[in-house]
Amino acid sequence: MAGYEFEVDSPDIDETQLPGEQPEEFVIRMAAEKATAVAERAAAGTCVLGFDTAVVLQDRVYGKPDDVSQAAEMLLSLAGRTHTVITGYCLVIAGGVDEERGIDAARVTMRPVSRQQAEDYAATGEPLDKAGAYALQGRGGGFVAAVEGHRSTVIGLPLEHVVDLLTRRGIMPRGGEATGEV
Repeated sequence: MAGYEFEVDSPDIDETQLPGEQPEEFVIRMAAEKATAVAERAAAGTCVLGFDTAVVLQDRVYGKPDDVSQAAEMLLSLAGRTHTVITGYCLVIAGGVDEERGIDAARVTMRPVSRQQAEDYAATGEPLDKAGAYALQGRGGGFVAAVEGHRSTVIGLPLEHVVDLLTRRGIMPRGGEATGEV
């Protein structure tokens, strides 16, 4: 959407929240660990962005569901309520020591959802790799009544912040005058 060309690389890291770790600390740590893991195997000078998203309701952090049943239960626990979505991001330049981190949050109000609707949605597989077990940009968006904040933060890539970060670094989208590597 922002015009950048990129490759997706999913590192194999432990995404377990540490005891006592606050949701904001958790998503920033995960974003940094993901970016660092990819940067370690990338060519020097490569710009690597790591992201992590958590859904938070009453101090409970909802990550990705383990299976279809857990996905349906997560969706039912969020249904008819307002929760916070927190996305952390981290820019690492491979081969360097430079790193920049940030975070954004949005509030999401869900519509009421019946058990049958939750189970039918979970059976599609769409929510299985999504924090909170729904995809705003997909069929799960139909369960969302309102978003206060950036929709891209809920989707898991806060474009408004990331584009500013890349622009400050001289990294421009396709057709721009790039001074950094992507």
